[in-house]
Amino acid sequence: MKLKAVSVTGLFGMFDHSVDVMPEGLTFIHSPNGYGKSTFARMIFLILKGDVNELRDIPFARMDLTFDDETSIIIEKNEDDLYVQSQRHEIISEMTEDDMRSIMEVTYIPSERLIVRKMDGRLVPAMESYISELSDRIQNAQEDNQLDVRHIDSEDIRNDELVFWSKDLKAKLDFIREAGFTTEIPAGLRFPPSRHDVNQSAQDYLDLAYAISEYIERNYYLAESVVVFKDIVNGLFLNKNISINDSGMVGIEFDDGTSLPLNKLSSGEKQIIVMFYKIIFQTAPGSLVIIDEPEISLHVSWQQRMGAIFMDIARLRHLQIVVATHSPQIVHDKWDLANELRAERA
Repeated sequence: MKLKAVSVTGLFGMFDHSVDVMPEGLTFIHSPNGYGKSTFARMIFLILKGDVNELRDIPFARMDLTFDDETSIIIEKNEDDLYVQSQRHEIISEMTEDDMRSIMEVTYIPSERLIVRKMDGRLVPAMESYISELSDRIQNAQEDNQLDVRHIDSEDIRNDELVFWSKDLKAKLDFIREAGFTTEIPAGLRFPPSRHDVNQSAQDYLDLAYAISEYIERNYYLAESVVVFKDIVNGLFLNKNISINDSGMVGIEFDDGTSLPLNKLSSGEKQIIVMFYKIIFQTAPGSLVIIDEPEISLHVSWQQRMGAIFMDIARLRHLQIVVATHSPQIVHDKWDLANELRAERA
């Protein structure tokens, strides 16, 4: 399910806003300060997370979320009481908080994003927490490197098909290696095999191909995430890059190989790491992502590149990304994707 449109009436007792959301890709919401842009974006998140308590604290009269199957969520507020209903084909039913949460996955990236709260309640720097989490995931993948080679009964794969399949699997193994982890090919076999190899030992290579295919299925998504994350960050950073050592530790290096402590990165560099880590590693494919003020601490040249990067990630993971911004540089050359919140009085 995809979000199609959002409207609110009586926001702060002053404003009515309406936004059409792109079915897949990027939607900008922009306005001057004071029009409720950030609040409007956060309200979408609160509804899809079923957080009625925080919604009660926001002054508004009604909010509607419409989806591509023509289902709508309607939230009406009367003083401190909230009434939440769903409507589809003129059938209206009450919604619980669990019902609200079941509509679609949503990730919210607030403007104050450099500090996160851990499960034990501690507040910690987000970037250091995410880099540590990523190191753990890569190390686990390095340890999970065994192939489960077992006998496969299959008469459906010809020898020439097995050779072609093996070449495709080898390309995927090489891609996974770029993320800092891989598996070992059993002694006595080479991969990909030649036609002669397959003709001599077809069953051995069939068993191996299935084992490698299972390994790739377990690890390809993480590898893709790591490679995409590195490409984005390294494409923006100047004279430094994200590195992964043989032990799976993720760090920052200058181009000459000198290590740089994470806490020495600029505020803009920290923003880039935190923002894109949440999108790439903490967001399920097909989700809605809401980003408030991605321009914070970013140079104009970086701001102008954000839209294209967001669109690339949206295509890769089939995301809807909604960006709330004050900056025309973030919208840059994509004004056809922009919705302006105007000072329309409720």
